[in-house]
Amino acid sequence: MGLHPSIAAVRQGVRRTLAGLDPGATVLVACSGGADSLALLAATVFEGRKTGLRVVGATVDHGLQEGSADHAARVVAQMVGLGADETATATVQVDPAGLGIEAAARRARYAVLEQLREHLGAGLVLLGHTRDDQAETVLLGLTRGSGGRSLAGMRRAFDHCARPLLDVGRADTVAACLADGIEFWDDPHNSDPGFARVRVRQRVLPVLEEQLGPGIAAALARTADQVRADVEALDALAAALHDRIRTQRHTSCGLEPTERMTLRGEVPLAELEAQPRAIATRVLRLAALDAGALDAELFHVHVTALADLAAGRIRGEVQLPGHVTAYRDHAHLRFRTTPVAG
Repeated sequence: MGLHPSIAAVRQGVRRTLAGLDPGATVLVACSGGADSLALLAATVFEGRKTGLRVVGATVDHGLQEGSADHAARVVAQMVGLGADETATATVQVDPAGLGIEAAARRARYAVLEQLREHLGAGLVLLGHTRDDQAETVLLGLTRGSGGRSLAGMRRAFDHCARPLLDVGRADTVAACLADGIEFWDDPHNSDPGFARVRVRQRVLPVLEEQLGPGIAAALARTADQVRADVEALDALAAALHDRIRTQRHTSCGLEPTERMTLRGEVPLAELEAQPRAIATRVLRLAALDAGALDAELFHVHVTALADLAAGRIRGEVQLPGHVTAYRDHAHLRFRTTPVAG
C-alpha cells in the first residue's frame, strides 16, 4: 500500500517549511491535541528525522475549561508517543478585557510560545492552522469591513512562526490522523455557536458550498494569498517612505553628510499630499505607532481620522490609544503624549 494521500499532503507542507533549517536545529510545534496540530507534529517528527532536527512539542493550558490541566497532561503523553524529542507544557492566564476571549487567549498563547522558543533555542515555531482556518478568517474580515490587511488572512510566516498547513484542508488533517491511528481531541469551543468563527464554519461556509459549488474554502484561501501580495507591496512602499521621513540628512549643524538624525512623532504634510491614499494612510499608521500608539488597539477609524486631520478635513486633535494625541502644526502632523486627567 502507498502512503495515504492526506498524510502525504501534510508532510509536503511541513517539508517545504523545514527546508531552510540547518541540520540539528530545534523546531517547536504548538500542539492542542486536535487533529490539525497532532497531524502537524507527526509530520514534523517524520520529516525532521531526515536532517536530525530536534522536535519539541508544546501544549498551552489556557485554563478556560474544566479539566484543562488533565487534558494538557494527555497531550504531553501523546506528543511523547508521536516521537517528539522533548515536550513542554505551559499554563497561561487569559484576561479577555477589551479583547474578547478568543483574541486574549491567542495573545497569551503566542506570548508563552515565544518564551518557550527563546528558552529552548528553537529557530521556528510551527502552528497548525489549515486552509479552512484561512477561509474562515477571510470571511470574518470581509463581514467586518476590516480592509485589505484582514482579507489577506493569516500570514504563512511571521517573526519566528510558520504555518505549514495553509494549503491543507481540515479534512486532510483528520484523515491523516485516522490513517496513522492517532486519537485526537475535539475542542468543545470549536462547536460553540457563541463564537463567530464557529458560526462561519458550521453555517456560512456550508451554505456557500451548497449555493455556489465546492471549493469555496480553497478559493477564499487563494484570495488571501493574492491580497497579501498586494498588501505587503504597499506596506513596503509605505515603510520606505516612513523611514525616509524619519531619517533626514543634516549638514548645517556640524554633522557629516553621512550622519543622520532620526525624527520621531512628525510627518511633513507635503510628503503625504504627494502620495496615494493607500500609502499615506500606512505612513500615518507607522508614524502613530512610532509615537507610542498601541498596535493592537489602533484601528481603521483612528487611521482615517489621522488622514482627515492631515488633509484639513477636520480640525483640532485626534486621540489615539496609548495616550497619544495627533495635531496639525503648520506644515507637519505631530504627535504628543495625551495628558492624564486628574
